[in-house]
Amino acid sequence: MEDEKILPFEVILPLSVRTYDIDFAGIVSNIVFIRWLEDLRCEILVNHLPMEEQLKDGVVPLLIQTQIDYKRSITLVDKPIGRMWISKLKTMKWFVNAEISVDGVIAATAEQTGCFIDLTTRRPVPVPTELQQKYLEYD
Repeated sequence: MEDEKILPFEVILPLSVRTYDIDFAGIVSNIVFIRWLEDLRCEILVNHLPMEEQLKDGVVPLLIQTQIDYKRSITLVDKPIGRMWISKLKTMKWFVNAEISVDGVIAATAEQTGCFIDLTTRRPVPVPTELQQKYLEYD
């Protein structure tokens, strides 16, 4: 069996399915996947660029695009696991990939793109140097 390499900034979280997450078809609503992606992305930031630092520096992440490919439905009794990592980091943009799985079977994959903005000007700024340096350590 091949050893799995830890991906840049990788986080893995158990995800909760609540009764209010279920739609009329008896499966987890699509919007819940967005919430789970937010939970995963926030966990990356907690581990690598805490909110206090972001606010002190006046620079925060901004989500630009989300794409989700649904592979199978998730139900109330399922116990999904979310996994996210930074797949690419450019000077002005970041890209994350995610997988949500149940019992080792991928239920959804996602890609998100974002940037960082200055809180005062609301204009894009370069990805914080600290993140860029940490990202380079994974190569």
